[in-house]
Amino acid sequence: MPAIILSPIILIFGSLFEQQYLAHILGALTVFFTYKISLKIKNDIKIAVWSTVLVSFGTIIWYLSSVGSSWYLAQVSSFFFLMAALNESLAKKRPFLVGLLLGASYLSRLTTILSFPLFLYLVKGKKKKNIIIFFLGILPFLAFNFGYNYLRFGTIFDKGYILIPGVLNEIWYQKGLFNLSYIPRHLRVIFASFPIIQNKFPYIIPSWMGLSIWITTPAFIYSLFSNIKEKIVKLSWIIITLISLVIFSHGTTGFTQFGYRFAVDFYPFLIFLTIKGASKNTLKWHHLVLLIISVIVNLWGVIFINKFNWVRY
Repeated sequence: MPAIILSPIILIFGSLFEQQYLAHILGALTVFFTYKISLKIKNDIKIAVWSTVLVSFGTIIWYLSSVGSSWYLAQVSSFFFLMAALNESLAKKRPFLVGLLLGASYLSRLTTILSFPLFLYLVKGKKKKNIIIFFLGILPFLAFNFGYNYLRFGTIFDKGYILIPGVLNEIWYQKGLFNLSYIPRHLRVIFASFPIIQNKFPYIIPSWMGLSIWITTPAFIYSLFSNIKEKIVKLSWIIITLISLVIFSHGTTGFTQFGYRFAVDFYPFLIFLTIKGASKNTLKWHHLVLLIISVIVNLWGVIFINKFNWVRY
C-alpha cells in the first residue's frame, strides 16, 4: 500500500520526495483521527486533547513515523488506515468506505484483515445489504493482492518471505516462519523487556530487541477499565487477541525496534479501549502523570536513537 500511495508522488517529484516523508505525513494525520474518535466516544475536549497527545507523542507511533524505513512505513500506513476506518465506523458508518480503508490497511499489514468482524458490527446496522457493500469495499484489495501474488509466485498466497535465500535456516525460524511455540518469546518482549543499563554515560539506553508496552505507553492501563459488558469492547478485545495470536506466532519479535512494533497491528483497538477506559470519569491527576511518563519515554527513544544513536542489542 505505501508503494501504491508513493507511485504518483514519485512520478511528479522523483527522488526529491523520500519515503520517510510519507511516514511523517501519515503519522501526523492520525492526530486528526484520534481527536475525532475521542469525541465520538465522549464529547469532552479535555479527553480528546489528552488522547491526541497520547497517540501523537506517547506511543511508538512517534518513533516509527520519524524513521519511516520499509517495515516501519508499512506499519504506520496500516495504523493510519485502521484509525481512519475506526473514525468512519463511529461517525457516518459508510460501509463501502470502511471496507476500502480496511482493505488499504490489509495491503499494508496482512494481519489487520482479522479486524473485519468489529468493523462489520459497527457498519451493518439494520440493513443486511451493508454487509455486502462492506465486503465489496475490501474485495479490490484482496483481488489485487491475490493477483499480484499469482503473477509473482504462481499462487494467490503471499510466499515472498520464505523465498529469501536461507531464511528458514536462521535460528529464529527453526520450526518455520510461524509456530505457536514462538509465543513466549513475544510475551517476554511485550511485557518483560527493559532498557539497557550501562556504567557509562548516558547510562540508560533503548534496546534494539524491544521494550515492554507498559514502559513505552503506561497510559494503556486505562484500556483495562473499559466496560467489558459493552459488545464493542468485547469485540475489540477479541480482535486484539486474534491479531496477537498471529504476530506472536512469528519467529522473530520485530527487532530492530523501539518498543514492540508488531503491537501496532492492534494499536487502534487498544487506543480505542484506552480512551473508553480513561473517559469513564473526568480527567484526574493520574491521567496527566501517565500521559507525561508516556511522552517522556517516547521522547527519550526518538532522541536517543535518531539523534545520538545511543542504542544497542
